[in-house]
Amino acid sequence: MTEKKLLILDDDLMVGKTIRFIAEGAGFKCFATDDPDEFFSQLEHWQPTHIALDLIMPQMDGVEVMVELSRRGCRAHIIISSGVGSRVLDAARRSAAEHNLNIVGILSKPFKPSALQALLSIDSTTFQTSSGRAGKGVFAEPSKIFADELTKAIEQRELFLVYQPKIDCRNADPVGFEALVRWQHPQRGLIMPNDFIPLAERTGLIDQLTALVVRDAVSWFSCYFQKSNLQLSVNLSARNLKDLQFADHVADLCKQVGMSPASLVFELTETSTMEDPVASLDLLTRLRLKGFLLSIDDFGTGFSSMLQLVRLPFSEIKIDKSFVMTICSDESKTVIKSITELGQCLGLRTSAEGVEDAEALEFLQSIGCDLAQGYLIARPMTGAVALDWYRDYTSKFTSGSAAL
Repeated sequence: MTEKKLLILDDDLMVGKTIRFIAEGAGFKCFATDDPDEFFSQLEHWQPTHIALDLIMPQMDGVEVMVELSRRGCRAHIIISSGVGSRVLDAARRSAAEHNLNIVGILSKPFKPSALQALLSIDSTTFQTSSGRAGKGVFAEPSKIFADELTKAIEQRELFLVYQPKIDCRNADPVGFEALVRWQHPQRGLIMPNDFIPLAERTGLIDQLTALVVRDAVSWFSCYFQKSNLQLSVNLSARNLKDLQFADHVADLCKQVGMSPASLVFELTETSTMEDPVASLDLLTRLRLKGFLLSIDDFGTGFSSMLQLVRLPFSEIKIDKSFVMTICSDESKTVIKSITELGQCLGLRTSAEGVEDAEALEFLQSIGCDLAQGYLIARPMTGAVALDWYRDYTSKFTSGSAAL
């Protein structure tokens, strides 16, 4: 069993001692400091599995610390704590997410011991020590992944797909799956897409990688859900939009397996369509002409959302999970409701990802959002497990006993 170690950075030594006392009661070894230099020294040599970080400190504020943690490739579980307002805390969470840090939760001061205990109890069997050395189920350090490794991974089938279910918000019926790619490196362990997709885009491997994902996803889906009304979602990269023949290749693939193009939804971010607007418009129009559906992903996080909706032939808006996961705030609720109403006015289906609790799902239902996806429904699963999940879910739902 991996030893649990909590490194605490807080300029209030009494708060640090309190966190340490609670964590030690939960089986953690702890080290607390109010000195950023000592903190980073311990980070390097002590290799914590968890970090408790105060946002407001005189020498180096929490955002500066998070930037440095990201630079060092830290994969420890991080708990952000502060007495600042909820909007600042939410902004700090989003900042950490943009830096690919593993934030397990926000601890608003003053906090209850049970709140800290709950965050510390979140499954920590998959983590990476802060210097990138292996813990159980280790994630690789992005800066040390090389193009030749990725080329080999594609050729030797080290990449595999997982599938996350989507449901209809109105009646909880399953409506489909999103295919997500993972890399099981023989030495480094599990590598997530944020750590290798940018490399694939830089090195020109993205077309080969996307072809693999589409082929495997379509093969799995057509094998088990050919006669269903479900849909399969696959992500596209900005680089894929430069290949005008992509639409023909996918159409041929669907024809070979007998899959309707209307069963396949391509998801792409609004920013990806801006790199080459003309090429994007050409390819996306061709995809729609062939019957495929298009979803604008992470909607609301870019700067030209409205322009892209008017300009490009999307059929679905996917609300970014950063709004859904902070749905307790009035600001996020307002944004989600506005996007949903915009989609309804434009005749577009709306989908929300990051649904992790019943409150979020209930709110989405109340405003007329169409689809929901997130841990409340199911985590991403391998094909075999996803098939078992679907059979079990539909069996319970048919019998009237299914509940989220």
